[in-house]
Amino acid sequence: MDNKTLAEIDSIANTILADYGRGKTIDKTDVFNQPNKDVIIDILNKLIRIIYPGYFKDKNYKIYNVKNNLSVIIEDVVYNLNKQIAITLKNNDDYIDADTAGIEEEARVLTLRFLKTIPKVREYVETDVEAGYEGDPAATSKDEVIFCYPGLYAITVNRLAHELYLLGVPLIPRIMTEHAHSKTGIDIHPGATIGKYFFIDHGTGIVIGETTVIGEHVKVYQGVTLGALSTRGGQNLRNKKRHPTIEDYVTIYSGASILGGQTVIGNNVVIGGNAFITSSVRPGTRVSVKNQELEII
Repeated sequence: MDNKTLAEIDSIANTILADYGRGKTIDKTDVFNQPNKDVIIDILNKLIRIIYPGYFKDKNYKIYNVKNNLSVIIEDVVYNLNKQIAITLKNNDDYIDADTAGIEEEARVLTLRFLKTIPKVREYVETDVEAGYEGDPAATSKDEVIFCYPGLYAITVNRLAHELYLLGVPLIPRIMTEHAHSKTGIDIHPGATIGKYFFIDHGTGIVIGETTVIGEHVKVYQGVTLGALSTRGGQNLRNKKRHPTIEDYVTIYSGASILGGQTVIGNNVVIGGNAFITSSVRPGTRVSVKNQELEII
C-alpha cells in the first residue's frame, strides 16, 4: 500500500478516534464490562442440550453417562451465566449504588434460581412438541418436530428467556430471543407469557410483543403480528399492557394482525388470514376477510 493511502488511512482513523470522544451512546468501549453476546449464545446452546438431552450433543463433552454429562454442562452454565448476569447488573440503573460483592451475590442467586426452573420449562416444551406433532399432518414423528421445526426452537428459547425475564435479569433474555429471531425469522419478546401446547406452523415473520398473553392450545401461522396499536408514547408506555391477550384453543392464520393491550381474543376463536383486528373478539367466533375479486387476464 502506497504512502499516500497510508496517510489517508491514518487521517481517517484520527478523525474517527476524535469522534469517539463526543459522548455518544455508541462510543462505549469498555468491552470487559459489557455482556459478551457470543458467551450468552453458547450458554443458550448448552441450555438447549439440557432441555433435549438426547437430541443436541457437543463434541467437546466426551462423557456419555447422562448424570455426569449433565453435571459438567450445568457447572459450565452456572459459571458463565453468573459472570454475564453480574456484568449486566453492574450496568443497570437499579444497581448503580451496589458494591461489587453485593452484585456478584445477586448474580449467583439469580443464576441458581433460574436453573431451578428448568424442570418447569421442560414440562412446557414437552407440550409444545406434542402440539407440533398433533397439529401438523406433515410431521412424520416428534423427532422431526424437534430437529426441524423452527417454531419449536423459537418457543424453547423464549421459555428459557422468559424465566430470566421474570427474575429481572437485564439484557440477556433479549439477546437470547433475538438470536432465535435471527435463526428463525420468529420474533418473540421474552416478556410474552405463553401457555402450554403452543404451536407455531412455518413461523417466518411472526412478531409477538412483550406484554402479549397467550393461553393454551394456541396455533399461529406465518406472518402473524401480536402487537401494539401505537408506540408513539415511547418510554412512557413502559410496563403498560400494549399487546393483546389470546385465550385458549385459538387459531390465527397467516398474515393476521391483532393489536392493542385491551384486545382479547376469546376461547375457540379462529382468525382468518390477513385479518386486521384492534378490538376484542367474543369466544367461539370465526373472523375472516371478505373474499376479494380476482381478475384473470
